[in-house]
Amino acid sequence: MPPAGPSRLWTLLLAAVGGALTRLAFPGTDWWPLAFVGMALLFLALRRDSARWNALVGLVWGLGFFPWLITWADVAVGPVPWIALALVCAGFVAAFGAAWTWARRGEAVRRSRGWQLVVFPLVWVATEELLAVWPFGGFPWGRLAFSQADSPLLPFVSWGGVPLLSALVCVVGVLLGQAGVTVRRANLLGAAASGLAACLVVLAGFLVPLDSGAQDGELVVGAVQGDVPGEGLDAFGERAQVLANHVQGTRALLDRVEPGELDVVLWPENGTDIDPQVDEAAAAAIDGAARALQAPMLVGTVQYPESGGRYNTSVLWEPGQGVVATYTKQRPAPFAEYIPMRGIARHFSSAVDLVTRDMLPGDEPGYVPLESPRLGRTVGLGTVICFEVAYDGLVRSAVRAGGEVLVVQTNNASFGWSDESLQQLAMSRVRAVEHGRATVQISTVGVSAVIRPNGAVTERTELFTADQMVASLPLRTSQTWATRLGSWPAWIVDALALSSVVAGAVGAARLRGTNRGEAA
Repeated sequence: MPPAGPSRLWTLLLAAVGGALTRLAFPGTDWWPLAFVGMALLFLALRRDSARWNALVGLVWGLGFFPWLITWADVAVGPVPWIALALVCAGFVAAFGAAWTWARRGEAVRRSRGWQLVVFPLVWVATEELLAVWPFGGFPWGRLAFSQADSPLLPFVSWGGVPLLSALVCVVGVLLGQAGVTVRRANLLGAAASGLAACLVVLAGFLVPLDSGAQDGELVVGAVQGDVPGEGLDAFGERAQVLANHVQGTRALLDRVEPGELDVVLWPENGTDIDPQVDEAAAAAIDGAARALQAPMLVGTVQYPESGGRYNTSVLWEPGQGVVATYTKQRPAPFAEYIPMRGIARHFSSAVDLVTRDMLPGDEPGYVPLESPRLGRTVGLGTVICFEVAYDGLVRSAVRAGGEVLVVQTNNASFGWSDESLQQLAMSRVRAVEHGRATVQISTVGVSAVIRPNGAVTERTELFTADQMVASLPLRTSQTWATRLGSWPAWIVDALALSSVVAGAVGAARLRGTNRGEAA
């Protein structure tokens, strides 16, 4: 007979430690190999054949992971929304625990370690995909792929996108978990084989080629991080000060470049706290800076239509002409930029009333055409705003629409000195490799950075400082397999995961009343 399984208390401890270790794989600490260990511990903790028990195990793992990943939510909106969001996310891991239990009851999966190596990642990635779209448009912040910006596995994201990268993290975790099982059964040769296989999967990333050279010239950009006069809810408390900071930072670029040398100047989300399309003074300040640099400027602003609501918008400002192109944020953040169920939400946090006008979504891809006299053609800027970098489809649509570089405009002032900005930078690095595009993350307060198409950061700023960056970005027009395949990998994973769970449930019905015990 196989050795007795671990006690229930020990199982819950494994889950809690696994979640905490996985958090340490993400920015802040950046110990990316711990994501493999965290998933291995989850795999081991879910070995009992009880969907209700494994849902509890998954919940404990989620509570060990999500609250510490998103502490920035506490900084931005307070403890009640932070804990509520963490509980919702942990609930998805609980659902995963139950779904994996049902999937594993299928005859093939129950008896075969090879099938477990396939089905466990499928069900996990399908769970990530569900959380990325629901509820309220989803919250994809904690996907395993976003912990791997420094990992040898990163190049695989150019083949199958974020779903493939998350799946590979799971594969390595399952292999390590299986090694732990075989050690417990005194099968040292089997443990060594599983451990070696895990190492080979990770090292295989070095064999994936990444082309980061220019295909159609280079774009010379300046990026301005102007800083804000305060932090948190007081960050924009002084009218026009944020605009003044960014105008000053733009003029400071003249210490590094000559007028006319830049193809475009990039400002962050909310780089101006006053809409230059309705305020003459704001328009004059921006146009004066653009004239001084003799370069167009991509400026983040907010528009207030007469019909109500507001738009989070990026406008391309040509010196002497004004706005010639725009992009409007497609995915406003729920409970931050707009308030669903306002009457109910008010009972949990009075901060909802600080959002007096809900933000409205745009309906066009993040593509901004830039006329470049130096290059003698129109250059496509792929633009996303703030949290949009976490959503696969929004970034992909910007590239498919013609984006030759990616610009991530963001305002991190509400999140203080938390790891939020670094986590966002990791996502920008993953997107750069996923789509083979040079990327600039530009923030009001940092962290801003220039990223090569291979994910390497060539220049970055620090938090809550005024700074500028100048870079030549390779322009690329080819599409990676991830860009071409689009959402198909995710749909295929979802279909296979659902099939596995249904097949396992049928298998469980046939075995009802027997003692299924632990998995193989």
